Amino acid sequence: MACKDADSEKTLCIDNVRMISRVTGDPLPGDTLLNPNNTGPDFDVYGTDLGLMWHMDGNRVGMFFGDTSGEGFVVNKNGGNGSNWRSNVLAFSSDTELTDGLKIDSMLLDADGKALEVCAGGKTNPEVYQTSIPTSAIRAGKTDCVHIMNIYDWGAPHGRWLTNFSSVYTSNDDGRTWERREEVTFSPDSHFSQVAYAKRDGWIYMLGTQAGRGDAAYLARFLEKDLLDMKAYEYWNGESKEWIRGNEAAATPVLRGPVGEASLIWHKKFERWILTYNYDPNHDETPLTKRHAILYCTSKDLVQWSEPKVLAEADRYPALYCAYIHPLKDNDDQLWFIMSMWGPYNAFLMCADMKLE
Repeated sequence: MACKDADSEKTLCIDNVRMISRVTGDPLPGDTLLNPNNTGPDFDVYGTDLGLMWHMDGNRVGMFFGDTSGEGFVVNKNGGNGSNWRSNVLAFSSDTELTDGLKIDSMLLDADGKALEVCAGGKTNPEVYQTSIPTSAIRAGKTDCVHIMNIYDWGAPHGRWLTNFSSVYTSNDDGRTWERREEVTFSPDSHFSQVAYAKRDGWIYMLGTQAGRGDAAYLARFLEKDLLDMKAYEYWNGESKEWIRGNEAAATPVLRGPVGEASLIWHKKFERWILTYNYDPNHDETPLTKRHAILYCTSKDLVQWSEPKVLAEADRYPALYCAYIHPLKDNDDQLWFIMSMWGPYNAFLMCADMKLE
């Protein structure tokens, strides 16, 4: 007990970040990076990003990727390009030995054997939708759920992306089929337009921001059984220091902005919440860095957070973004996550060391 008490006063430090392998896409000329997958020829996934993960069952993990390009994709051409654009695609993995890379077991495929679009995007309603981007996913009971933001404009001021709505899609057959659940819909100005889900003790916690990379972070929670009942969602109000049921407007910030595309996990060994997120210094009055970075911070209660620190920087990983934590690596001395880079426009497995100091 004394050791535990002493550890609770220490700071969790994360450093020595390194790239382990490619998760998607083809090797570049002269590339020596491990590449355990063959997503281009196998699934027509030549260019993509994100790779947000959630624990499904046993060792099985689901991975949602964002805007995806097929055959004809060319790297370093300002993001996605090529044929067979899909707003999102879904992969599955049971690989827990990550030192030689993260192996994809399968992807959800169409009749032609190509990764299919799961959540309706720009091709579904091109006059209104531009794309539908996954922001986080979780399993509640036997239901898998992905939260998406339906975007119509990426270029709004103040770090905002403009949405028609945010919502969820669910699956009750282990990810084979999905449907939108309109009873869970967030308005375009919602502070839960983007979220990071995480579970603990029967609750699903939801750390949210407006769509984009300029907002502060807000906190909500709900019981697993109440996934589709927004009236049962509870929002943290820092002024009254209590959870307010059914009133999203009562939520107050728990982490100052700018916060973008966050990932959240309760780490069993270190007994702390770990949050990673995109940081854009252009939307910070007192910038922590000169260029874009991935930051991390920790908390014991999701309300009081440590000062953010740099996890990965653009100087080393140009045009980096999105660090999505592996949900099964919650008892290790390493933080495993998938990170995207805009130039190669693909996703990469990363690892960093953790210790208490």
